[in-house]
Amino acid sequence: MVGNPELALDPVVETLRPDALDAPVRWAHVSELRDPAPYLLGAELLLTAGVNLPAESAEVDRYVRRLADSGISALGFGLTPGTHETLPPPLRSACARHGLPLLIVPPRTPFLAISRAVSVALAEAGQREQRRIAAAREALTRAAGDGLGELASALAGRLRAWVALVGVGGVLAADHGAPSPLPPEVGELLATLRSGRGIRSATTELADGTHVVGQPVYPQATASHLVVVGRAARFDGADRAILSVGAALLGLAGRAGSDAAGLGATATALLLGGTGVLGEDERRLVAGIAYRRGPNEVAARYDWLRARLDTPLVRLLPGPRFTAIVREAPEIEDLDRLRADGWLAVVSSPVPPERLPEAATEVDLLLRRAAALERPVVAEASGLGLDALIAPGAAAGFAAKALAPLRELDGKGDRALVETLRTWLAHHGGWDRTAAELGVHRNSVRHRIGQIERALGVDLADPEIRMRLWFALRWGS
Repeated sequence: MVGNPELALDPVVETLRPDALDAPVRWAHVSELRDPAPYLLGAELLLTAGVNLPAESAEVDRYVRRLADSGISALGFGLTPGTHETLPPPLRSACARHGLPLLIVPPRTPFLAISRAVSVALAEAGQREQRRIAAAREALTRAAGDGLGELASALAGRLRAWVALVGVGGVLAADHGAPSPLPPEVGELLATLRSGRGIRSATTELADGTHVVGQPVYPQATASHLVVVGRAARFDGADRAILSVGAALLGLAGRAGSDAAGLGATATALLLGGTGVLGEDERRLVAGIAYRRGPNEVAARYDWLRARLDTPLVRLLPGPRFTAIVREAPEIEDLDRLRADGWLAVVSSPVPPERLPEAATEVDLLLRRAAALERPVVAEASGLGLDALIAPGAAAGFAAKALAPLRELDGKGDRALVETLRTWLAHHGGWDRTAAELGVHRNSVRHRIGQIERALGVDLADPEIRMRLWFALRWGS
């Protein structure tokens, strides 16, 4: 933000700690409260015009101390004619004393412009993380064919960390200078992991400041094979996602344990990521969401779903949700039985193995339809399907052209027009239900739908227009 010439933010030098300008920002938040600390999560850029800033130096010091203790990344102070035309000296002194980075916001820069810039930066950072994860997944999948040693080395390189795969008898594979023997703190971490159940990981910090993360080799593993990584820098969300991919592949490459749930989840995840081969026949993707509490144990949920869907390729996800790859589509009666046990499920169209990622997009739309209808849905089960009449390339081209104006607008900010349209259509134009699912006010939904109509030059009251856009959303990636 500081380097953005359009914002013209001016950092107060004496308030900056080393690397302060590189501190992560979760969001930009505006508050004129005398004490906003109870309403902060940490890592915010807090913006204020000082409307209620105390006049007493002691109170200003308390205000800044509370903000620093809440963990915000920086305080942006807006200079405003008639309120504070210059930076109050007590605020400057208090921020320097408590090490809270202070940014001066000039009168020509509205707070909304800063919030928008933060939103765009966060979206771009998220896209970079996704590209990094995708590249790592491809590299690790290639390395898995060369054995544990090569895979451990590839994982270490991607994370810039040392890596150790640990079995009951000790270290099975290691790379990038993993300590030998492993420090006592790592042994305690491994014991913690082995005593738990379900999806889990554990972290610790060694005496030399090394950050260590450990987890089982499959997400639902109960076997004793664990992967441990360590480095000086903390592991962020993208690092942990890469570690999960590497751990799953290490489990497959080493045939660690005999946990069918872990193998099924791993295979499903890899297939949906575009790797792996199932043969030349067609498969269907089944997905579901729990609409009431089901079995508590992860392993129990996996075994229960595997038995009813007659496939080991079941992947459990937070929510809880699941995806499964099946050869024969379940009958609607089977889906009704799933619903009676707490799962609202849908079934995709049959696709060859290489098109399973496309089926994942389809089942997401089907789940929205199922939630709106409050019943299971099977793709084209009514016999009214159009997919067989339209070539995939033509369908994708139609979708890209139809949605291009919305995607262009979404790329310029945080409008979320494509997602709003998808949700609004799934709920049959219901303002309140759409707003509830998106987590916004119903008036925001109305405003976005108006933007969509103007951008596309259509009237969404026309049912044929709604139908065409629904198919565009379905066929678009």
